[in-house]
Amino acid sequence: MSSDITVTEVETGRHLDRFIKLPFALYRGDSNWVPPLISERRDFFNKNKNPFFRGARTKLFLVSRAGTDIGRIATCINFNHNDFHDERVGFFGFFDCVDDFEVASRLLKVAMITIKSEGMDKMRGPADFSTNHEVGFLIEGFDQPPAVMMPYNPPYLPRLAERFGLKKVMDMYAFLLTDEEAIPERQMKIVNRIRERSKIRIRSADFGRLDQEIKVIRQVYNRAWERNWGFVPMREDEFYHMGRALKDIADPELVLIAEIDSEPVAFAMGIPNINEVLIGMNGRLFPTGIFKLLWNMKIRRKIRGIRVMTLGVVDKYRRRGIDNILYAELYERGIRRGYRWAEMSWVLETNELMCRAASNMGGRIYKKYRMVEMPI
Repeated sequence: MSSDITVTEVETGRHLDRFIKLPFALYRGDSNWVPPLISERRDFFNKNKNPFFRGARTKLFLVSRAGTDIGRIATCINFNHNDFHDERVGFFGFFDCVDDFEVASRLLKVAMITIKSEGMDKMRGPADFSTNHEVGFLIEGFDQPPAVMMPYNPPYLPRLAERFGLKKVMDMYAFLLTDEEAIPERQMKIVNRIRERSKIRIRSADFGRLDQEIKVIRQVYNRAWERNWGFVPMREDEFYHMGRALKDIADPELVLIAEIDSEPVAFAMGIPNINEVLIGMNGRLFPTGIFKLLWNMKIRRKIRGIRVMTLGVVDKYRRRGIDNILYAELYERGIRRGYRWAEMSWVLETNELMCRAASNMGGRIYKKYRMVEMPI
């Protein structure tokens, strides 16, 4: 190891700013990297504001060479995850560095030692910080920017992790559906038949009574995803925090609740792809960024895509075609509201029902993500 490489644990506000801003220097010139909003990242890491930290312990690290930051990594012991899955796993995330195995190895060793000192027996990632946030290395689909709340990394990063000894544990898919490749007519006939014979009612979420709707959605969310690999039930405070944050960018017409006999049985949400605006803002809302964001979202409607970030059906009501109805409903509403494409992500490679539903709707896999792990 080079003696001029130093590791610093993030312990001050100045350290945190360096941690947040490191990717801006690292990915400068990469036309597909989307700068996060610096103010949003500061709020995310604020343990007094973000209720996620009430159920987790995290540490952040920077690596520098000759006084220049060249890498970062975070560790997370997610107590909710380990209790729910009966595991002793520690996560690494926010992993970025120059294309240098020595640097990557130093970062991953620091994470491994930290996680092992917490009594864990395996390290998994990347996760920023859980499956309810951004997860996975991008391994295919480097030719386009990521959709909102999806990760991005250069091709060398997962290769460096693999060289370190981390092995695949799960792949996730992102499906693309465009207005140029409409839902196949045969599939729409099937969907319409299911609609006619079922008692299902699809309604938009009522943002005028947001707290009540969040409560309903959380119940469906935790029931519908409870058997999914890596799923972590969200506590009430965490779910409300995320729900209120998403309200600022959500399109109410694309937040759908499916009911049968007044019982909520499924939920789907499409979020406008604000990355199409953020990519040109260099991480700042001020002094003019907020006006640009509002102009593009509310007036010019520059945003052309949505990300279907959640779609789930309570176990009792699966295999009835409800997932197909929700996909079709989102497609039809999205087209009416001027959107031209949708990303359905992420979908576990093992989730045959959702992979089939996305394919039946005309979606094609255009990006793949991977989580890796190793015993420690």
